[in-house]
Amino acid sequence: QVQLVESGGGSVQAGGSLRLSCAASGYTQSRYCMGWFRQAPGKERERVARIARDGGTSYTDSVKGRFTISQDNAKNTLYLQMNSLKPEDTGMYYCAAEESPYYSACPGVPEYWGQGTQVTVSS
Repeated sequence: QVQLVESGGGSVQAGGSLRLSCAASGYTQSRYCMGWFRQAPGKERERVARIARDGGTSYTDSVKGRFTISQDNAKNTLYLQMNSLKPEDTGMYYCAAEESPYYSACPGVPEYWGQGTQVTVSS
C-alpha cells in the first residue's frame, strides 16, 4: 500500500519561502512519476510540478522560476521548494504518485494521494 505524507505547509507573507516535503512508502519509486498538486477554494485541482521517472521536471507556467521540485531517493522523500510566494499560491498542496510505463512522461492520473498540507500566503 502506497502511503504519502506531506508536511511543511504554513502561513507566510508574500515574497517568503516554504519547503514542502512528502514522505513516501510502500512502493517501488523507480516506477512512479511524482507530483505536487494544489487546490484553492472554489477552484479545480491543478498540477504544480512533477518529476518523471528519468528525473525530468516540469512546472505549470505560474510557478516557473519560483518553485523547484526534487526528490531524495535514499529517503523516499519528495520536495517542493517554493520561493517568492504570492497570495495566488494559497491553497491545499497535495503530493501524488502515478505509476507510469514511460520514463520521461507522466500522462495519466495519479493513483495515490497524500492528505494535503495548507499553504497560505498573505499580501
